[in-house]
Amino acid sequence: MSPQDASEFVYLDHAASSPQRPEVTEAMAQVAGLPGNPSALHGIGRAARRRVEESREEVAELVGCHPSEVLFTSGGTEADNLAVLGGHEAAGPATAPVVTTHTEHAAVTEAVGRLAAGGAPVRWAEVDAGGVLTASALAEAIEGLGDGGARATLASVVWGNNETGVLQDLPALAEVAGERGCVLHSDAVQVLGHAPLDLSDPRLAGVGLVSLAAHKVGGPQGVGVLVARRGTGLSPTTFGGGQERRVRSGTVPVALAVGMAAAVRAAAGDAARDPARGAESELVAHRAQEAEGAEGARVRALRTAFEERVVALGIGVRVTASGSPRLDHISHVTFEGCRSEDLLFLLDSHGIAVSAGSACSAGVNRPSHVLEAMGEPAPVAASGLRFSWGWSSVAADGERALAVLPEVAERARAAAAV
Repeated sequence: MSPQDASEFVYLDHAASSPQRPEVTEAMAQVAGLPGNPSALHGIGRAARRRVEESREEVAELVGCHPSEVLFTSGGTEADNLAVLGGHEAAGPATAPVVTTHTEHAAVTEAVGRLAAGGAPVRWAEVDAGGVLTASALAEAIEGLGDGGARATLASVVWGNNETGVLQDLPALAEVAGERGCVLHSDAVQVLGHAPLDLSDPRLAGVGLVSLAAHKVGGPQGVGVLVARRGTGLSPTTFGGGQERRVRSGTVPVALAVGMAAAVRAAAGDAARDPARGAESELVAHRAQEAEGAEGARVRALRTAFEERVVALGIGVRVTASGSPRLDHISHVTFEGCRSEDLLFLLDSHGIAVSAGSACSAGVNRPSHVLEAMGEPAPVAASGLRFSWGWSSVAADGERALAVLPEVAERARAAAAV
């Protein structure tokens, strides 16, 4: 499909990848002709290194950490892998317990599976029916109260769920982990640009590792960041030149680093432009003053209007985790008696792009492990769609989807009954 053809689609899949912002493209174009390797010692190499370090400093400032804590990766998946595998190795013996939940992104659960294969006991902290992990549930899992084992050295909990949008109370979880000397990693890929993210907040002092990705907020695909806080150990999982703090090897792509900084800058402004969020850090408040409009409130209004109207259609739909704290840009909806893949392809035939869940599972459609962890039966877990909005979304996007959903649901229900 050409970019021209794609522009004719209604794009409601920003949680999978958001269209690249014009300001990101412009920033990347400024360094596109810079040939130097950032590790080279000559003048051109030093110029490339300078742009990488400027980008590192900007990302650090915008998310509230020190530049030395920002490690560029190839994306959120590598950041998650490095955090789980490298964080666990550095935190203790290979047989030390690790804690996570059944609602994590596959990049975390698959990495945890590798740890289990190496002899690490895995403790699954259970979320409630709303997808929320309580501080007491995390504490019990870290302590090993259910199995009488050793205290866990690493816990990985997604901050904002990529399927349902459920937001965890990360400050409370960070306190629990910090008090127990357990390194806490959090995948914040969906949080960036859609909720306040300020790692200088003292309440987040117990978060040792944080994963980010550029393309979820209008940046380029193929670049992400792992924030590895000072004092948090991290062992390498790839080997070579050790370009990123001797932990991550490989030439840092200059244009992608610049593009990530530009995307995070724009995303920080989006999150700040929301008067309903309350008090923010000084930096975020400054970005809010610079920005025009209330982007966070605008996206929330689009999602809220869609959810109210899709329920009112009376076509057997239910909004997932509607009573839980959620990210503003994600709406997960289940359709009674339907299969996700039928719904997805029928909407696609109408020129509407949505998702059945994470786009990082090699195109495989199966019941959502996230919904199953929340206690939903398999037929319900296999009937969901994720609609997600972003910086380029307009009200007409949701309206076009709503116009065809009654027909789509009817046809999908008939197909499932065969």
